[in-house]
Amino acid sequence: MSERPTIKDIAGKLGVSPATVSRALSDSGLVAEPTLSRIREAARALNYRPNVSARNLRTQRSMAVLMVVRDVGNPFYLEILKGVEATARGAGYSVLMGNTENDPEREIEYFDMLRDGHADGMILMTGKLPWKHEEYAERLAGLSVVVALEMIGGSGLPHVQIDNAVAASDAVRHLISLGHKRIAHICGPIPEIMSVRRRDGYRIAMKEAGLDIPAGYEPVGDYLLRSGEALCQQLFELTSPPTAIFVANDEMAYGAIHELRRLGLDVPSDVSVVGFDDLYLSEAFYPPLTTVSQPRAEIGQQAMKLLLRTFAGESQAGETMELATTLRIRGSTARPKETGARVRTL
Repeated sequence: MSERPTIKDIAGKLGVSPATVSRALSDSGLVAEPTLSRIREAARALNYRPNVSARNLRTQRSMAVLMVVRDVGNPFYLEILKGVEATARGAGYSVLMGNTENDPEREIEYFDMLRDGHADGMILMTGKLPWKHEEYAERLAGLSVVVALEMIGGSGLPHVQIDNAVAASDAVRHLISLGHKRIAHICGPIPEIMSVRRRDGYRIAMKEAGLDIPAGYEPVGDYLLRSGEALCQQLFELTSPPTAIFVANDEMAYGAIHELRRLGLDVPSDVSVVGFDDLYLSEAFYPPLTTVSQPRAEIGQQAMKLLLRTFAGESQAGETMELATTLRIRGSTARPKETGARVRTL
């Protein structure tokens, strides 16, 4: 055996083909148990490590993938990155983080990196492409891109996502079950599909319960804390303010709760608040935030697995994987007061 163990060494030791070993070590999902565990155990025993330089020269690949997000400072992406990185590492890939800050020019730069061979594929989490819809097919030709979490209609790209409408409906039904009738929704950026779907879910639950949505009850935000503060203030300038607010993400929910406190209102005795994302701060926040929990690590894992399948030519155009969500009921929701919320004059 050579000083540096190879895939052929592992294959010879176990009596399987080198191709089977390669699929197992790349976490392709194509090798079943118990063969998968036997191969991984043998690789560990032999101290096998892929020869990245040799493989790069042979395959003309960079062995790197890009994970492109709106804002690298948002803690929401950390668990997804962990899932992507764990799966990528097992397949011999490194992960580069791209931060667009919602700038179309920066988005184009990351696609140029992909086209120039600085990365082999991209996991895109911005919810949009930096070109006109009619340019999608031409601009994406030959590129390996998986859209994670957010949705890009008409792109033909594979997606890993949740059912945002169902998750939003569940959140609003929770508020309705507590007895709330005046329920507002602080939306994400419209017309992005994810924001529209969450608003759709809110509307579906309200309609099912026979509840009206008054004018001003669907202000549109940008997912940032300051937006949550400002839009909550708008809601409580209305003649009939809500007794509960479903917010399109946790960060805006934090802002809404800050504003409610500034107005002299208590959460949840005066106003109930539900968020969306289940950031790690949401459980430690006061009061602990009721929120929709997304399986972020699994989203990252599945997105990277789908990207590996794309490299192998085994994924289908527009293929979609949908993962389940859970409503985490915590201390920010309660039954409404009979008289509803009243704003204290400051």
